[in-house]
Amino acid sequence: MKVIFVNRYFYPDQSATSQLLSDLAFHLASGAHEIHVVTSRQRYDDASSALPANEHVRGIKVSRVWTTRFGRGSLVGRAFDYLTFYASAFARLVLLVREGDVVIAKTDPPMLSVVAAMVTRLRGGKLINWLQDLFPEVAAAADLKWAKGVVGQMLTRLRDWSLRCAHQNVVVGEKMREILIARGIEPTKITVIPNWADGDAIRPVARTQNPLRSKWGLESKTVVGYSGNLGRVHEFGTLLAAMTALREDKDTLFLFIGAGKQRQMLETECKTRGITAVTFLPYQAREDLVWSLGVPDVHLVTLLPEMEGLVVPSKVYGIAAAGRPILNVGALDGEIAKLVEKHHCGFTVEPGDAKGLANAITRLAGDDVLRAKLGGNARKALEDDYEMRHALLKWRNLLDTVVQQ
Repeated sequence: MKVIFVNRYFYPDQSATSQLLSDLAFHLASGAHEIHVVTSRQRYDDASSALPANEHVRGIKVSRVWTTRFGRGSLVGRAFDYLTFYASAFARLVLLVREGDVVIAKTDPPMLSVVAAMVTRLRGGKLINWLQDLFPEVAAAADLKWAKGVVGQMLTRLRDWSLRCAHQNVVVGEKMREILIARGIEPTKITVIPNWADGDAIRPVARTQNPLRSKWGLESKTVVGYSGNLGRVHEFGTLLAAMTALREDKDTLFLFIGAGKQRQMLETECKTRGITAVTFLPYQAREDLVWSLGVPDVHLVTLLPEMEGLVVPSKVYGIAAAGRPILNVGALDGEIAKLVEKHHCGFTVEPGDAKGLANAITRLAGDDVLRAKLGGNARKALEDDYEMRHALLKWRNLLDTVVQQ
């Protein structure tokens, strides 16, 4: 019996979906299962890269299929990359899947569950959908007109069909589960397994022991950081207004590590508003996350309220592993707000409340004891609920159940 993962990115790619898939696939490869991965030859941040078409990596058979390589620069080019991946992945899965094999389909590219459902029905395989977000609802919430009309409705019905075909659908939050139940998906076919962080690889590091603070010239600053995707689903208006209000504070610096659709806008706005205490850096290598996540004294998490239940920012688990307080800009009843409140590891500010966000930043910047307390609570939350070993155990148990069905 084989377990076959399908996702556009896999190790050595450093994107979030790739890292999570790699963690789980390598873990399962150390056991009794034969593990395959069907993926592309690209990297998330480099569409022109040409990873090997076929290779064995730490006990896993990796098939990297052909796709176009337009990259993330335009929606049309990205659509071609998606379509060619669907076609190539379908063909490879037809060759790989045999009766009883388990296919685990992630959500990059969107609608990948449909391809996986068609193959597993055709070949007698068993399907587990691993939903990192809900598409096309995310596109509709991002105000893309086509997603709100007939096309969006058709895609939603097709997506729902693929979820009903599955033996299980793994979602990353309770609100996402509620949305699927409202869509008519059987509750018994939905399992909540939050994303995770590796608490051994990422751990709390003191300011004086972090080489990046001196390398980046931040020894004397209180650093408010944002690490990860700067994409459409994130809310930055409130943060920009708070940064503007605090621009005369010479002791606090804002640090953005990552890339995405809104990065250029943020850089331009900071220049326009005269915000000089800000630094923008690219994504850091996974092996350096222990240092880069340890640089900020406080971490920011943002999400548009209309995205609640459709996306759960996975960066929160790395923040917790680093033992840093969380400043969440999002709905007060949202997934991250509930996590922050449950574990007393930070504060949530509603989008639009720039004054409240500025006050929270000032309060945390001026209180070392409070930061240490909230950061310690965040680390405990990771160890109790969101450490990688907890999630991997849940996945093993789920896989055993599906195999026996």
